[in-house]
Amino acid sequence: MYHLYPIGDSYLASMAFQELLNQVGSLGRFQIIQLTFFIFLNGLMTPHILIENFTAAIPSHRCWVPILDNDTVSDNDSRTLSQDDLLRISIPLDSNLRLDKCHSFIQPQWHLLHLNGTFSSVTEPDTEPCVDGWVYDRSNFFPTTVTEWDLVCESQALNSVSKFSFMIGLFIGGIICGHLSDRWLSESARWLIVTNKPQKGLKELRKVAHINGMKNSGDTLTMEVVRTSMKKELEAAKTKPSPRDLLHTPILRKRICLLSFMKFLLTLSIIGLSIHLQHLGINVILLQFLISAVSILISVVGHFVLNHMGRRITHLAFMSLRGLFILTAVFVPQEMQPLRIIMATLAGAHSSLCSAVTCLHTNELLPTTLRATGTGVIGMFGNSGLFLAPLLMMLATYSTNLPWIFYGGFSILNGLTVFLLPETKDQPLPESILDAENDWKESRQSKKEDPIIKVTRF
Repeated sequence: MYHLYPIGDSYLASMAFQELLNQVGSLGRFQIIQLTFFIFLNGLMTPHILIENFTAAIPSHRCWVPILDNDTVSDNDSRTLSQDDLLRISIPLDSNLRLDKCHSFIQPQWHLLHLNGTFSSVTEPDTEPCVDGWVYDRSNFFPTTVTEWDLVCESQALNSVSKFSFMIGLFIGGIICGHLSDRWLSESARWLIVTNKPQKGLKELRKVAHINGMKNSGDTLTMEVVRTSMKKELEAAKTKPSPRDLLHTPILRKRICLLSFMKFLLTLSIIGLSIHLQHLGINVILLQFLISAVSILISVVGHFVLNHMGRRITHLAFMSLRGLFILTAVFVPQEMQPLRIIMATLAGAHSSLCSAVTCLHTNELLPTTLRATGTGVIGMFGNSGLFLAPLLMMLATYSTNLPWIFYGGFSILNGLTVFLLPETKDQPLPESILDAENDWKESRQSKKEDPIIKVTRF
C-alpha cells in the first residue's frame, strides 16, 4: 500500500515513526518471521473449515429395499433379474427422471418390466419414505457424518445444524483466542507509542532491531530519541480514547456500522460457498484444488489492481464478479459440468482476495488508537455470518437454488455498499479520532497546495 504525505507538520509527524522503523529495519528477518507465523496459523485454521466438504459430504443414495439389498431374500423371480431391473421395480423416479433418493415403491412394480423406455409415473399411494434406511455410494467418500447418522431426506436439515454447531464453536473460539493471543503476540510498537506506552514501544523496537541484526541501531535507540521523534503523537496520547468513542462520534459510528454489515455479508457468502462446494461440482477434490491454484493467480492480479484502481473500485469489481460467478454456476444446467466447475472455481478463487481487500480497507479507515478495538467489534458482529451461512442451506428444501441466490446476492450487495465509505488509496492513515472525524480534509487540502509529496510503501 502506498501513502502520500504532504510536506508540513502532519507529514513530519507521520514520518517520525517511519524513521524509527527504518533504524530497526523496515523489512527484515523480524517481519518475515511474523508473516510466516501468521501464514502458518491460517494454514492450521482454514482446513478445518474446508474439510466440511469431505467429512460432511452427501454421497449418492437411495432407499434400502429387501428385494435389492437383503441377501436372505429367496424370491426366484428376483434372482433372475439384473440390478437395473430390480431398481426399476423398486425405486421411483424424481422430477428429473433420476432415481428418487427418499422414496421407494410400497410393493415391487412388476408390470414396469414389460414397459419399454423410461419408468412410468406412479401415484402417490404407491410410494413411501425410506423406512428401512438408505444405501450410499461409497466409491468417492469414506463414511461421513451424513452416512453415519443418515442426515438425508427428512433429516437433511440436521446436516446444516451440525455445521452450525461447528461454526458456533469457531465464533466463540475466535473471541477467546483473541484475548489469549495478547499474552504471546508482539504488539505494534507504533500502537504502543500512540496509546501512551512509549517504554513498551521502545522495547518492541529494540527487539525488532536485534532480530533484524541491527544491534548498533538498537543500542542508539533511546527513550529520548523516541520522545523527540514522536512528540506530537505522545502529546495526543495524553487524552486516552475510550472504546465508546467508536459509536459516540458520527463518522466513526457510520464506519463501524457499515464495515460490520459488509463483514457480515462477506463472511456469510464466503463460508456458504466454502462448505457447500459439493453442490456445485461432482468432483469436490478437483474443485478444491482448482480453487486453491487459481486463488494464487487472482491474488497477484488483485495486488496490482488494488494499487492502481483504489480500494472501492477493486472491492466493487471483485465482489460483484464473485457474486455473478456463483449465480452463473447455480443456474447452469447439471449437464454442463465443465462450465459449472469453471464458474465455481472463479467464485471460490475470488474469496481470499475479497477478504484481503476488506481487511485492508477496514484498517485504513480506523484510527490507530482504536484500530484494534474497532477491528474486534467489526469482527464480532461480522462473524455472525459464520453460523448463519450453513442455516441458509435449509432453504434448499423449498428451492435448490434459493441458498445460492442469497450467497451470490450478498456478495454483490457487499460490493455496492463500499461506495458509502471513503476511498483510502494514497491517503495517510488516521492516527487519532480527530483525524478520522475530519476525514482528512485538511490533509487533502494541504496536498493540493503543496506539490511536494512523499510516497511510502505499507
